[in-house]
Amino acid sequence: MDTALLDKGFVKLVDALGDDVTVVKSARVSFGSGSKGEEKDRKLIRYLMAHGHETPFEHTVFQFHVKCPIFVARQWFRHRWSSFNEISGRYTVFDEGEFYVPDHKRVKEKVNKQGSEVAAISDEEHAAFRTRVEAECRRSVDAYKELLEQGTAKEVARILLPQNMYTEFYWTVNARALMNFLKLRCDVHAQYEIRVYAEAIRDMFFEKMPWTAAAYREIYLGEKEEAATPS
Repeated sequence: MDTALLDKGFVKLVDALGDDVTVVKSARVSFGSGSKGEEKDRKLIRYLMAHGHETPFEHTVFQFHVKCPIFVARQWFRHRWSSFNEISGRYTVFDEGEFYVPDHKRVKEKVNKQGSEVAAISDEEHAAFRTRVEAECRRSVDAYKELLEQGTAKEVARILLPQNMYTEFYWTVNARALMNFLKLRCDVHAQYEIRVYAEAIRDMFFEKMPWTAAAYREIYLGEKEEAATPS
């Protein structure tokens, strides 16, 4: 699975270990049993999620390849119950054109002071905003290139690069930690740029684990299903 995001980014599902049945088997091993068929297994998954019995979800694991702006990655890396390996500016020269330019201007939100909302501006003001962002990024990247040409070490020259430069990383995360990420980063109060990545990952996660997805939708998104108890 591969989804293009923002202007130059993407998220790819590289690999997945386990599925809904893995969660069921991990939970029922306590009683020396396993799967009991789809109906009972789905009820068990819902029960586990509704009552906070979350360790069985840790036995299903996902690996993603992500390309996103650096400021998005820095928010992402706060989710510490997972593993990250990122491209290194010590060893790699960053592509000079790989920076993110928003397709809309946002201003401070009136209620949530740390958030933002799309500004009501004219086409001319929007064009001026994009031109300013691109010009400042170009100036930083040009200075970065000049330092490299003068023999400056990559690990030092990179300090000039802007926060909207694109980076890449691999992210390995179990389903329990992934659901925590989704609850926080798909929320309307999350920053727009990380939210579009979280929503794409949520779609991939739901496709791979449809029983867990149904329970998640009911419990966390309010999409009601018939109440169930474990067997």
